[in-house]
Amino acid sequence: MVGNIAQVADALISNIDQVVRGKRAEIRLALCCLLTEGHLLLDDVPGTGKTSLAKAIANSISGTWKRVQFTPDLLPTDITGVMVYDQRSGTFSFREGPVFTNVLIGDEINRGSPKTQSALLEVMEERQVTADGVSRAVPRPFFVIATQNPRDFQGTFPLPDVQLDRFAMRLTLGYADPETEASILDDFKRSSAQNSVSPVTNPEELDRVISEIDELPVVRAIHDYIVSIANATRTHPDLRLGVSTRGTLTLLRVARAYAATDERNYVTPDDIRAIAAPVLTHRMALTAEAELRGARLETVLADIIDQIPVPRTREG
Repeated sequence: MVGNIAQVADALISNIDQVVRGKRAEIRLALCCLLTEGHLLLDDVPGTGKTSLAKAIANSISGTWKRVQFTPDLLPTDITGVMVYDQRSGTFSFREGPVFTNVLIGDEINRGSPKTQSALLEVMEERQVTADGVSRAVPRPFFVIATQNPRDFQGTFPLPDVQLDRFAMRLTLGYADPETEASILDDFKRSSAQNSVSPVTNPEELDRVISEIDELPVVRAIHDYIVSIANATRTHPDLRLGVSTRGTLTLLRVARAYAATDERNYVTPDDIRAIAAPVLTHRMALTAEAELRGARLETVLADIIDQIPVPRTREG
């Protein structure tokens, strides 16, 4: 079982690495997020490959994908769908929005209005859209891959805490290293700008992998370790908002995927430490005093984890 998961993950990583070069660690984290049917927020400066990564993931799984460019005038029904009146039949019918797909790419999500952003809440959490009192399920698996630029605040609407908590993981790709960037320039052709890759799996296989990952056993010591980290964030003097229960559940699920992609059927404390920052930091918020001191969420979380005793597990 674990060997099959690792095989699928390796094929996806190698495929996506053709487009987003030199970021295999970040690609693996993104896939661990998706292999738990979580939603991914790519938060970085322009031109670092956020949209390319999202499109490469969508193309690699041979499923349907749609892209929404968020703007201030985008309406909630432009995303979820709308009831349309048919003059011939004299009845209303539902016209599906772009959320009815396997992968939804939300480009520059923080440019959308709060009302439009909130339209994603139900579908991200419940995997369904309710219109005119009728609930309609979206295809499975269903992923939202959203991008945002943290430096361009003009005309943007920062995502509220409740929306951020719906994302399983937030990643920052960062700039490519000089050697990788030079190789990109060497190989660049106008046709290569399309960033197209061939599928290496399909939604049915991916759905099976997600189910298998959920069945991976985790010892009680790991559960206690996760809870200890979460509780420490809730009482830390530099934090006004700690990790939610949804955050602890997500950390557990992503840890299973991280272990499985390493061909292991057990989770170790090192797995938790490796994924803690991308899974937890966007669920935390600094106090005003900590922000004035220049504190960073990543540093606060790292200090918390360093102070919590590492459990001894039979496997790890």
